[in-house]
Amino acid sequence: MNTSGAAPWRGYWPAAPTPFTAGGSLDEDAWRALLALYAEHGVHGVLVNGTTGEWFSQTPEERRRVAEIAVAELSGQIPVVIGCGAYTAAESARYGEHARAIGADGILTTPPPYVHPSQDEIHAFYATLAGAVDLPLMVYNWPRGTAVDITVDTLVRLAELDTVVAVKDSSGDELKVADTCAALAGKVQVFGRFIHRRGMAVMAEFGGAGNIDGGGLGAPFAVPFYEAYWAGDLDRAREWSARYERLVNLLVNDDYSSRFASPTSQLKAAMRLLGQPGGHVRPPLLPLEDPSALLGLSEALDEAGLHSCSTSTGKR
Repeated sequence: MNTSGAAPWRGYWPAAPTPFTAGGSLDEDAWRALLALYAEHGVHGVLVNGTTGEWFSQTPEERRRVAEIAVAELSGQIPVVIGCGAYTAAESARYGEHARAIGADGILTTPPPYVHPSQDEIHAFYATLAGAVDLPLMVYNWPRGTAVDITVDTLVRLAELDTVVAVKDSSGDELKVADTCAALAGKVQVFGRFIHRRGMAVMAEFGGAGNIDGGGLGAPFAVPFYEAYWAGDLDRAREWSARYERLVNLLVNDDYSSRFASPTSQLKAAMRLLGQPGGHVRPPLLPLEDPSALLGLSEALDEAGLHSCSTSTGKR
């Protein structure tokens, strides 16, 4: 039986982009500035080197450096969880052991991408990783990126592993997320799409820990949403959720694709429009440069009210 399910992971977390310079090198100054911005916004945790962090285009040395800076900048303030995505459990474990050595709060990974593992193979992958790294582990279900969907039954099995404390469900299937919350209640924390009225109902009935959101553009709305919800101020929470939903609907499609470019390219373009230190993408991604798309993105940010919030702490 999992004895680690009480990990205090909840609320609104950005899945942080990794800032690169226009020439493609890691921009450590921008990375520190972005982490400081997240702290200013009052986010409740940060995920590093996930999908939005472009782990796939970093060298192993860069991945470790990004993780080291994040832990050094935020340790003791909010949880820092390190993405350890890889094709084998052994490789994930090497990143996980580094995360443990530098003092990270936990690790996260999807099932191996490209591989299309079976449910038993998914369980074996996580069981191997859990046995190799003595850190809290978040299971990341990301069918759009891995082409496999972790079933609720498999998530229940994974929740029995000693170090598994959370699930990040990015399937986009709200009914399945509700089933997952019900099945894992009292065992592990579930992160999904909860910042809307249906999500509030799911959290009230079945539980649900929070959202992990690519880039954190929604922090000015999502941070106060969770704090109002936890305080029992449901009317205020509904107001903030409506503003967050508007932003999401303007930028993101139902399948988690983005409206103006690939997700991370759109995110970094939006951050530049807001004066935030997101940096540039790195190949194989391409920057969003089309003038009409950039205009549409700028108008969407304006319509969502983000230009007026870009320097806010999110707690107004």
